[in-house]
Amino acid sequence: MKNFYEVLGISKNATIAEIKKAYRTLAMKYHPDRNKAKDASEKFKEISHAYEILSDPQKRQTYDQVGDESFQQGGPQQRQYTQEGSPYTYSYQSGKDAQGFSGFTDPNDIFEQFFGGGSSFSNRQSGPTRQTYTLTLNFDEAVHGIEKTVVIDGEQKNIKIPAGVDTGTKIRYGNHDIVMEVTPNPLFERKGADIFTEENITFKQAALGDIITIKTIDHPIKLRIPMGTQPETIIRLSGRGLPKLKELGKGDMYVKISVTIPRVLSEKQKELFEKF
Repeated sequence: MKNFYEVLGISKNATIAEIKKAYRTLAMKYHPDRNKAKDASEKFKEISHAYEILSDPQKRQTYDQVGDESFQQGGPQQRQYTQEGSPYTYSYQSGKDAQGFSGFTDPNDIFEQFFGGGSSFSNRQSGPTRQTYTLTLNFDEAVHGIEKTVVIDGEQKNIKIPAGVDTGTKIRYGNHDIVMEVTPNPLFERKGADIFTEENITFKQAALGDIITIKTIDHPIKLRIPMGTQPETIIRLSGRGLPKLKELGKGDMYVKISVTIPRVLSEKQKELFEKF
């Protein structure tokens, strides 16, 4: 297995900021939704696994001490959605100060982690009478809930995980505490029950308006881009977020719109822009 630093193309003394930057660049390049090469999926998982280890100070320290063998890759792949959505209504607001969207100040914050490998069920002592276990879930499992079959004290147990859990969520199971650890998704940033994502549109779509298909945590849906949409417009989709664990309802989904400006124009295009 390749050295994790080599996988990300960084030095062993790289800072967290340098690790994030290298990860985001490679993740964007090899994500299966963007790269259709045969080896893209494996490369994607390799990059994700390396980032999961090196971005965690404790895991990184252990890796530096004992090497690759303690971190064998084995994380799940991202689920692909193909269900077609339908038009709907929404509200939107423009500007960087949109409520709940401060995390998009730095684009690097959007893509925190991919699906990395992780131990399925490890335990450690927590006090004299209760044991604490860490259960690693992928983003999709945490969003929709799942029943996991695990082994506790040599016995096979089925544990139901409710939809909407996050890293740090604790579930009491008999005399044990089950603590969730959720690996993030490359397309969505999560803050509580709210989901944040970014969509790129063309200058033409921004100026004239359009209907585009976007991914949500459930299935693709149609999103109407109003005529005259400005760069960094934030569209809020009510109820498209995650289930709220301690109250009824769901969070919201926020879509930040970025606009691609053409770098090179033909003479005809220049003429049309000047007339415009």
